[in-house]
Amino acid sequence: MSLNSQMFHIVINGCKNVHIQGVKIIAAGDSPNTDGIHVQLSTDVEILKTSIKTGDDCISIGPGTKNLWVEQVTCGPGHGISIGSLAKDLKEDGVQNVTMKRTTFSNTQNGLRIKSWARPSTGFVEGVRFTDSVMRNVQNPIVIDQNYCPRNENCPGQVSGVKIKDIIYTDIRGTSSTPVAIKFDCSTKNPCTGIKLQNVNLTYLKKAAQSFCSNVVGKAVDLVRPDSCL
Repeated sequence: MSLNSQMFHIVINGCKNVHIQGVKIIAAGDSPNTDGIHVQLSTDVEILKTSIKTGDDCISIGPGTKNLWVEQVTCGPGHGISIGSLAKDLKEDGVQNVTMKRTTFSNTQNGLRIKSWARPSTGFVEGVRFTDSVMRNVQNPIVIDQNYCPRNENCPGQVSGVKIKDIIYTDIRGTSSTPVAIKFDCSTKNPCTGIKLQNVNLTYLKKAAQSFCSNVVGKAVDLVRPDSCL
Protein backbone atom coordinates (compact mmCIF):
# COMPACT_ATOMS: atom_id res chain seq x y z
CA MET A 1 0.00 0.00 0.00
CA SER A 2 1.07 3.56 -0.75
CA LEU A 3 -0.80 6.10 1.38
CA ASN A 4 -0.91 9.89 1.00
CA SER A 5 2.24 10.41 -1.05
CA GLN A 6 3.16 14.09 -1.35
CA MET A 7 3.58 13.71 -5.12
CA PHE A 8 3.44 10.71 -7.50
CA HIS A 9 3.08 7.47 -5.53
CA ILE A 10 5.00 5.12 -7.83
CA VAL A 11 7.18 6.05 -10.83
CA ILE A 12 8.50 3.55 -13.40
CA ASN A 13 11.19 5.49 -15.27
CA GLY A 14 13.76 3.99 -17.63
CA CYS A 15 12.86 0.40 -16.70
CA LYS A 16 12.37 -2.92 -18.45
CA ASN A 17 10.34 -6.00 -17.45
CA VAL A 18 8.34 -4.56 -14.54
CA HIS A 19 5.46 -6.44 -12.87
CA ILE A 20 3.16 -4.62 -10.43
CA GLN A 21 0.34 -6.61 -8.86
CA GLY A 22 -2.00 -6.29 -5.89
CA VAL A 23 -1.03 -2.71 -5.06
CA LYS A 24 -3.34 -0.33 -3.20
CA ILE A 25 -2.85 3.42 -3.60
CA ILE A 26 -4.80 5.95 -1.56
CA ALA A 27 -4.79 9.76 -1.46
CA ALA A 28 -7.52 12.37 -1.06
CA GLY A 29 -9.54 13.17 -4.16
CA ASP A 30 -8.55 16.85 -3.88
CA SER A 31 -4.80 16.26 -3.39
CA PRO A 32 -2.81 17.77 -6.32
CA ASN A 33 -0.25 15.83 -8.38
CA THR A 34 -0.66 12.59 -6.43
CA ASP A 35 -0.67 10.38 -9.55
CA GLY A 36 -0.97 6.71 -8.64
CA ILE A 37 1.49 5.07 -11.05
CA HIS A 38 3.49 6.97 -13.67
CA VAL A 39 5.26 5.08 -16.47
CA GLN A 40 7.75 6.63 -18.89
CA LEU A 41 10.78 5.62 -20.99
CA SER A 42 10.03 1.99 -20.06
CA THR A 43 9.37 -1.27 -21.92
CA ASP A 44 7.39 -4.40 -20.99
CA VAL A 45 5.51 -3.15 -17.93
CA GLU A 46 2.50 -4.95 -16.39
CA ILE A 47 0.09 -3.42 -13.85
CA LEU A 48 -2.43 -5.98 -12.57
CA LYS A 49 -5.17 -6.25 -9.92
CA THR A 50 -4.50 -2.81 -8.47
CA SER A 51 -6.78 -0.30 -6.73
CA ILE A 52 -6.06 3.43 -7.06
CA LYS A 53 -7.83 6.31 -5.29
CA THR A 54 -6.08 9.62 -5.78
CA GLY A 55 -6.30 13.32 -6.61
CA ASP A 56 -4.69 13.10 -10.04
CA ASP A 57 -4.26 10.44 -12.74
CA CYS A 58 -4.67 6.89 -11.46
CA ILE A 59 -2.15 5.80 -14.10
CA SER A 60 -0.26 8.27 -16.29
CA ILE A 61 1.73 7.14 -19.30
CA GLY A 62 4.57 9.34 -20.50
CA PRO A 63 6.81 9.43 -23.56
CA GLY A 64 8.89 6.38 -24.40
CA THR A 65 6.42 3.83 -22.99
CA LYS A 66 6.33 0.62 -25.05
CA ASN A 67 4.51 -2.67 -24.41
CA LEU A 68 2.40 -1.69 -21.40
CA TRP A 69 -0.29 -4.08 -20.14
CA VAL A 70 -2.87 -2.87 -17.58
CA GLU A 71 -5.57 -5.28 -16.36
CA GLN A 72 -8.09 -5.41 -13.51
CA VAL A 73 -7.42 -1.89 -12.25
CA THR A 74 -10.02 0.15 -10.36
CA CYS A 75 -9.75 3.93 -10.41
CA GLY A 76 -11.60 6.56 -8.42
CA PRO A 77 -11.57 9.16 -7.19
CA GLY A 78 -8.98 10.57 -9.55
CA HIS A 79 -8.45 11.90 -13.06
CA GLY A 80 -8.64 8.52 -14.78
CA ILE A 81 -6.01 6.74 -16.88
CA SER A 82 -4.08 9.12 -19.14
CA ILE A 83 -1.63 8.70 -21.96
CA GLY A 84 0.10 12.06 -21.57
CA SER A 85 0.49 14.85 -21.21
CA LEU A 86 2.62 14.55 -24.33
CA ALA A 87 4.39 17.27 -26.34
CA LYS A 88 5.98 18.86 -23.29
CA ASP A 89 9.20 18.76 -25.34
CA LEU A 90 9.83 19.22 -29.06
CA LYS A 91 11.89 16.01 -29.29
CA GLU A 92 9.98 13.27 -27.56
CA ASP A 93 9.77 9.48 -27.78
CA GLY A 94 6.43 7.94 -28.72
CA VAL A 95 3.99 5.72 -26.84
CA GLN A 96 3.23 2.38 -28.48
CA ASN A 97 1.58 -0.97 -27.89
CA VAL A 98 -0.56 -0.20 -24.83
CA THR A 99 -3.34 -2.55 -23.66
CA MET A 100 -5.93 -1.74 -20.96
CA LYS A 101 -8.35 -4.53 -20.02
CA ARG A 102 -11.07 -4.90 -17.39
CA THR A 103 -10.77 -1.44 -15.85
CA THR A 104 -13.38 0.27 -13.68
CA PHE A 105 -13.74 4.02 -13.16
CA SER A 106 -15.93 5.46 -10.38
CA ASN A 107 -16.66 9.20 -10.02
CA THR A 108 -13.50 10.17 -11.90
CA GLN A 109 -12.79 13.27 -13.98
CA ASN A 110 -11.84 11.14 -16.99
CA GLY A 111 -11.98 7.51 -17.99
CA LEU A 112 -9.68 6.61 -20.88
CA ARG A 113 -7.80 9.75 -21.91
CA ILE A 114 -5.07 10.66 -24.39
CA LYS A 115 -3.83 14.24 -24.07
CA SER A 116 -1.13 16.35 -25.65
CA TRP A 117 -0.11 19.97 -25.38
CA ALA A 118 -1.05 22.14 -28.36
CA ARG A 119 2.51 22.64 -29.56
CA PRO A 120 5.08 21.05 -31.91
CA SER A 121 6.55 17.65 -31.03
CA THR A 122 8.05 14.54 -32.61
CA GLY A 123 5.90 12.42 -30.26
CA PHE A 124 3.29 9.86 -31.29
CA VAL A 125 0.76 7.40 -29.88
CA GLU A 126 -0.04 4.19 -31.75
CA GLY A 127 -1.30 0.69 -31.14
CA VAL A 128 -3.56 1.29 -28.13
CA ARG A 129 -6.31 -1.16 -27.09
CA PHE A 130 -8.91 -0.12 -24.51
CA THR A 131 -11.07 -3.20 -23.77
CA ASP A 132 -13.80 -4.05 -21.26
CA SER A 133 -14.13 -0.86 -19.20
CA VAL A 134 -16.94 0.13 -16.85
CA MET A 135 -17.65 3.84 -16.26
CA ARG A 136 -19.65 4.93 -13.21
CA ASN A 137 -20.51 8.63 -13.19
CA VAL A 138 -17.38 9.67 -15.11
CA GLN A 139 -17.12 13.24 -16.46
CA ASN A 140 -15.27 12.34 -19.69
CA PRO A 141 -15.46 8.57 -20.24
CA ILE A 142 -13.61 8.56 -23.59
CA VAL A 143 -11.48 11.56 -24.52
CA ILE A 144 -8.63 12.51 -26.82
CA ASP A 145 -7.53 16.10 -26.18
CA GLN A 146 -4.77 17.49 -28.38
CA ASN A 147 -5.49 21.08 -27.43
CA TYR A 148 -4.36 20.82 -23.81
CA CYS A 149 -3.14 24.27 -22.82
CA PRO A 150 -3.77 25.01 -19.15
CA ARG A 151 -4.00 28.71 -18.32
CA ASN A 152 -3.22 29.38 -22.02
CA GLU A 153 0.51 29.52 -21.30
CA ASN A 154 3.27 28.54 -23.76
CA CYS A 155 0.90 27.25 -26.41
CA PRO A 156 -1.67 29.80 -27.67
CA GLY A 157 -2.04 29.76 -31.43
CA GLN A 158 -0.08 26.51 -31.84
CA VAL A 159 -1.21 23.01 -32.77
CA SER A 160 -0.10 19.62 -31.53
CA GLY A 161 2.57 17.79 -33.49
CA VAL A 162 1.77 14.47 -31.79
CA LYS A 163 0.52 11.86 -34.26
CA ILE A 164 -2.21 9.60 -32.84
CA LYS A 165 -3.22 6.48 -34.77
CA ASP A 166 -4.59 2.95 -34.37
CA ILE A 167 -6.59 3.40 -31.16
CA ILE A 168 -9.38 0.86 -30.55
CA TYR A 169 -12.11 1.09 -27.89
CA THR A 170 -14.06 -2.18 -27.36
CA ASP A 171 -16.76 -3.06 -24.82
CA ILE A 172 -16.84 0.27 -22.97
CA ARG A 173 -20.02 0.80 -20.97
CA GLY A 174 -21.58 2.78 -18.15
CA THR A 175 -22.56 6.33 -17.28
CA SER A 176 -21.21 9.78 -18.05
CA SER A 177 -21.76 12.63 -15.59
CA THR A 178 -21.70 15.16 -18.48
CA PRO A 179 -23.68 15.21 -21.76
CA VAL A 180 -20.60 14.56 -23.96
CA ALA A 181 -19.48 10.99 -23.27
CA ILE A 182 -17.10 10.63 -26.24
CA LYS A 183 -14.81 13.51 -27.20
CA PHE A 184 -12.17 13.35 -29.93
CA ASP A 185 -10.54 16.80 -30.13
CA CYS A 186 -7.54 16.16 -32.36
CA SER A 187 -4.85 18.27 -33.99
CA THR A 188 -5.68 20.33 -37.09
CA LYS A 189 -2.17 19.60 -38.41
CA ASN A 190 -2.08 15.91 -37.45
CA PRO A 191 -5.62 14.50 -37.33
CA CYS A 192 -6.17 11.30 -35.33
CA THR A 193 -6.44 8.29 -37.68
CA GLY A 194 -7.48 4.67 -37.30
CA ILE A 195 -9.78 5.38 -34.36
CA LYS A 196 -12.30 2.56 -33.85
CA LEU A 197 -15.29 2.26 -31.51
CA GLN A 198 -16.85 -1.17 -31.08
CA ASN A 199 -19.61 -2.16 -28.64
CA VAL A 200 -19.67 1.11 -26.71
CA ASN A 201 -22.70 1.96 -24.58
CA LEU A 202 -22.48 5.16 -22.52
CA THR A 203 -25.49 7.07 -21.21
CA TYR A 204 -26.06 10.40 -19.44
CA LEU A 205 -28.76 10.63 -16.75
CA LYS A 206 -30.39 7.45 -18.12
CA LYS A 207 -30.78 9.02 -21.55
CA ALA A 208 -28.70 9.40 -24.70
CA ALA A 209 -25.34 11.09 -24.36
CA GLN A 210 -23.47 12.96 -27.13
CA SER A 211 -20.27 12.54 -29.15
CA PHE A 212 -17.90 15.28 -30.30
CA CYS A 213 -15.41 14.88 -33.16
CA SER A 214 -12.84 17.30 -34.52
CA ASN A 215 -10.04 16.34 -36.94
CA VAL A 216 -10.49 12.59 -36.47
CA VAL A 217 -10.78 9.72 -38.96
CA GLY A 218 -12.14 6.35 -37.91
CA LYS A 219 -15.15 4.07 -37.77
CA ALA A 220 -17.81 2.70 -35.44
CA VAL A 221 -18.67 -1.02 -35.48
CA ASP A 222 -21.63 -2.87 -33.95
CA LEU A 223 -23.57 -1.04 -31.24
CA VAL A 224 -22.14 2.39 -30.41
CA ARG A 225 -23.97 4.75 -28.05
CA PRO A 226 -23.90 7.71 -28.04
CA ASP A 227 -24.28 7.88 -31.82
CA SER A 228 -20.79 8.03 -33.28
CA CYS A 229 -19.53 11.16 -35.02
CA LEU A 230 -16.71 9.24 -36.70
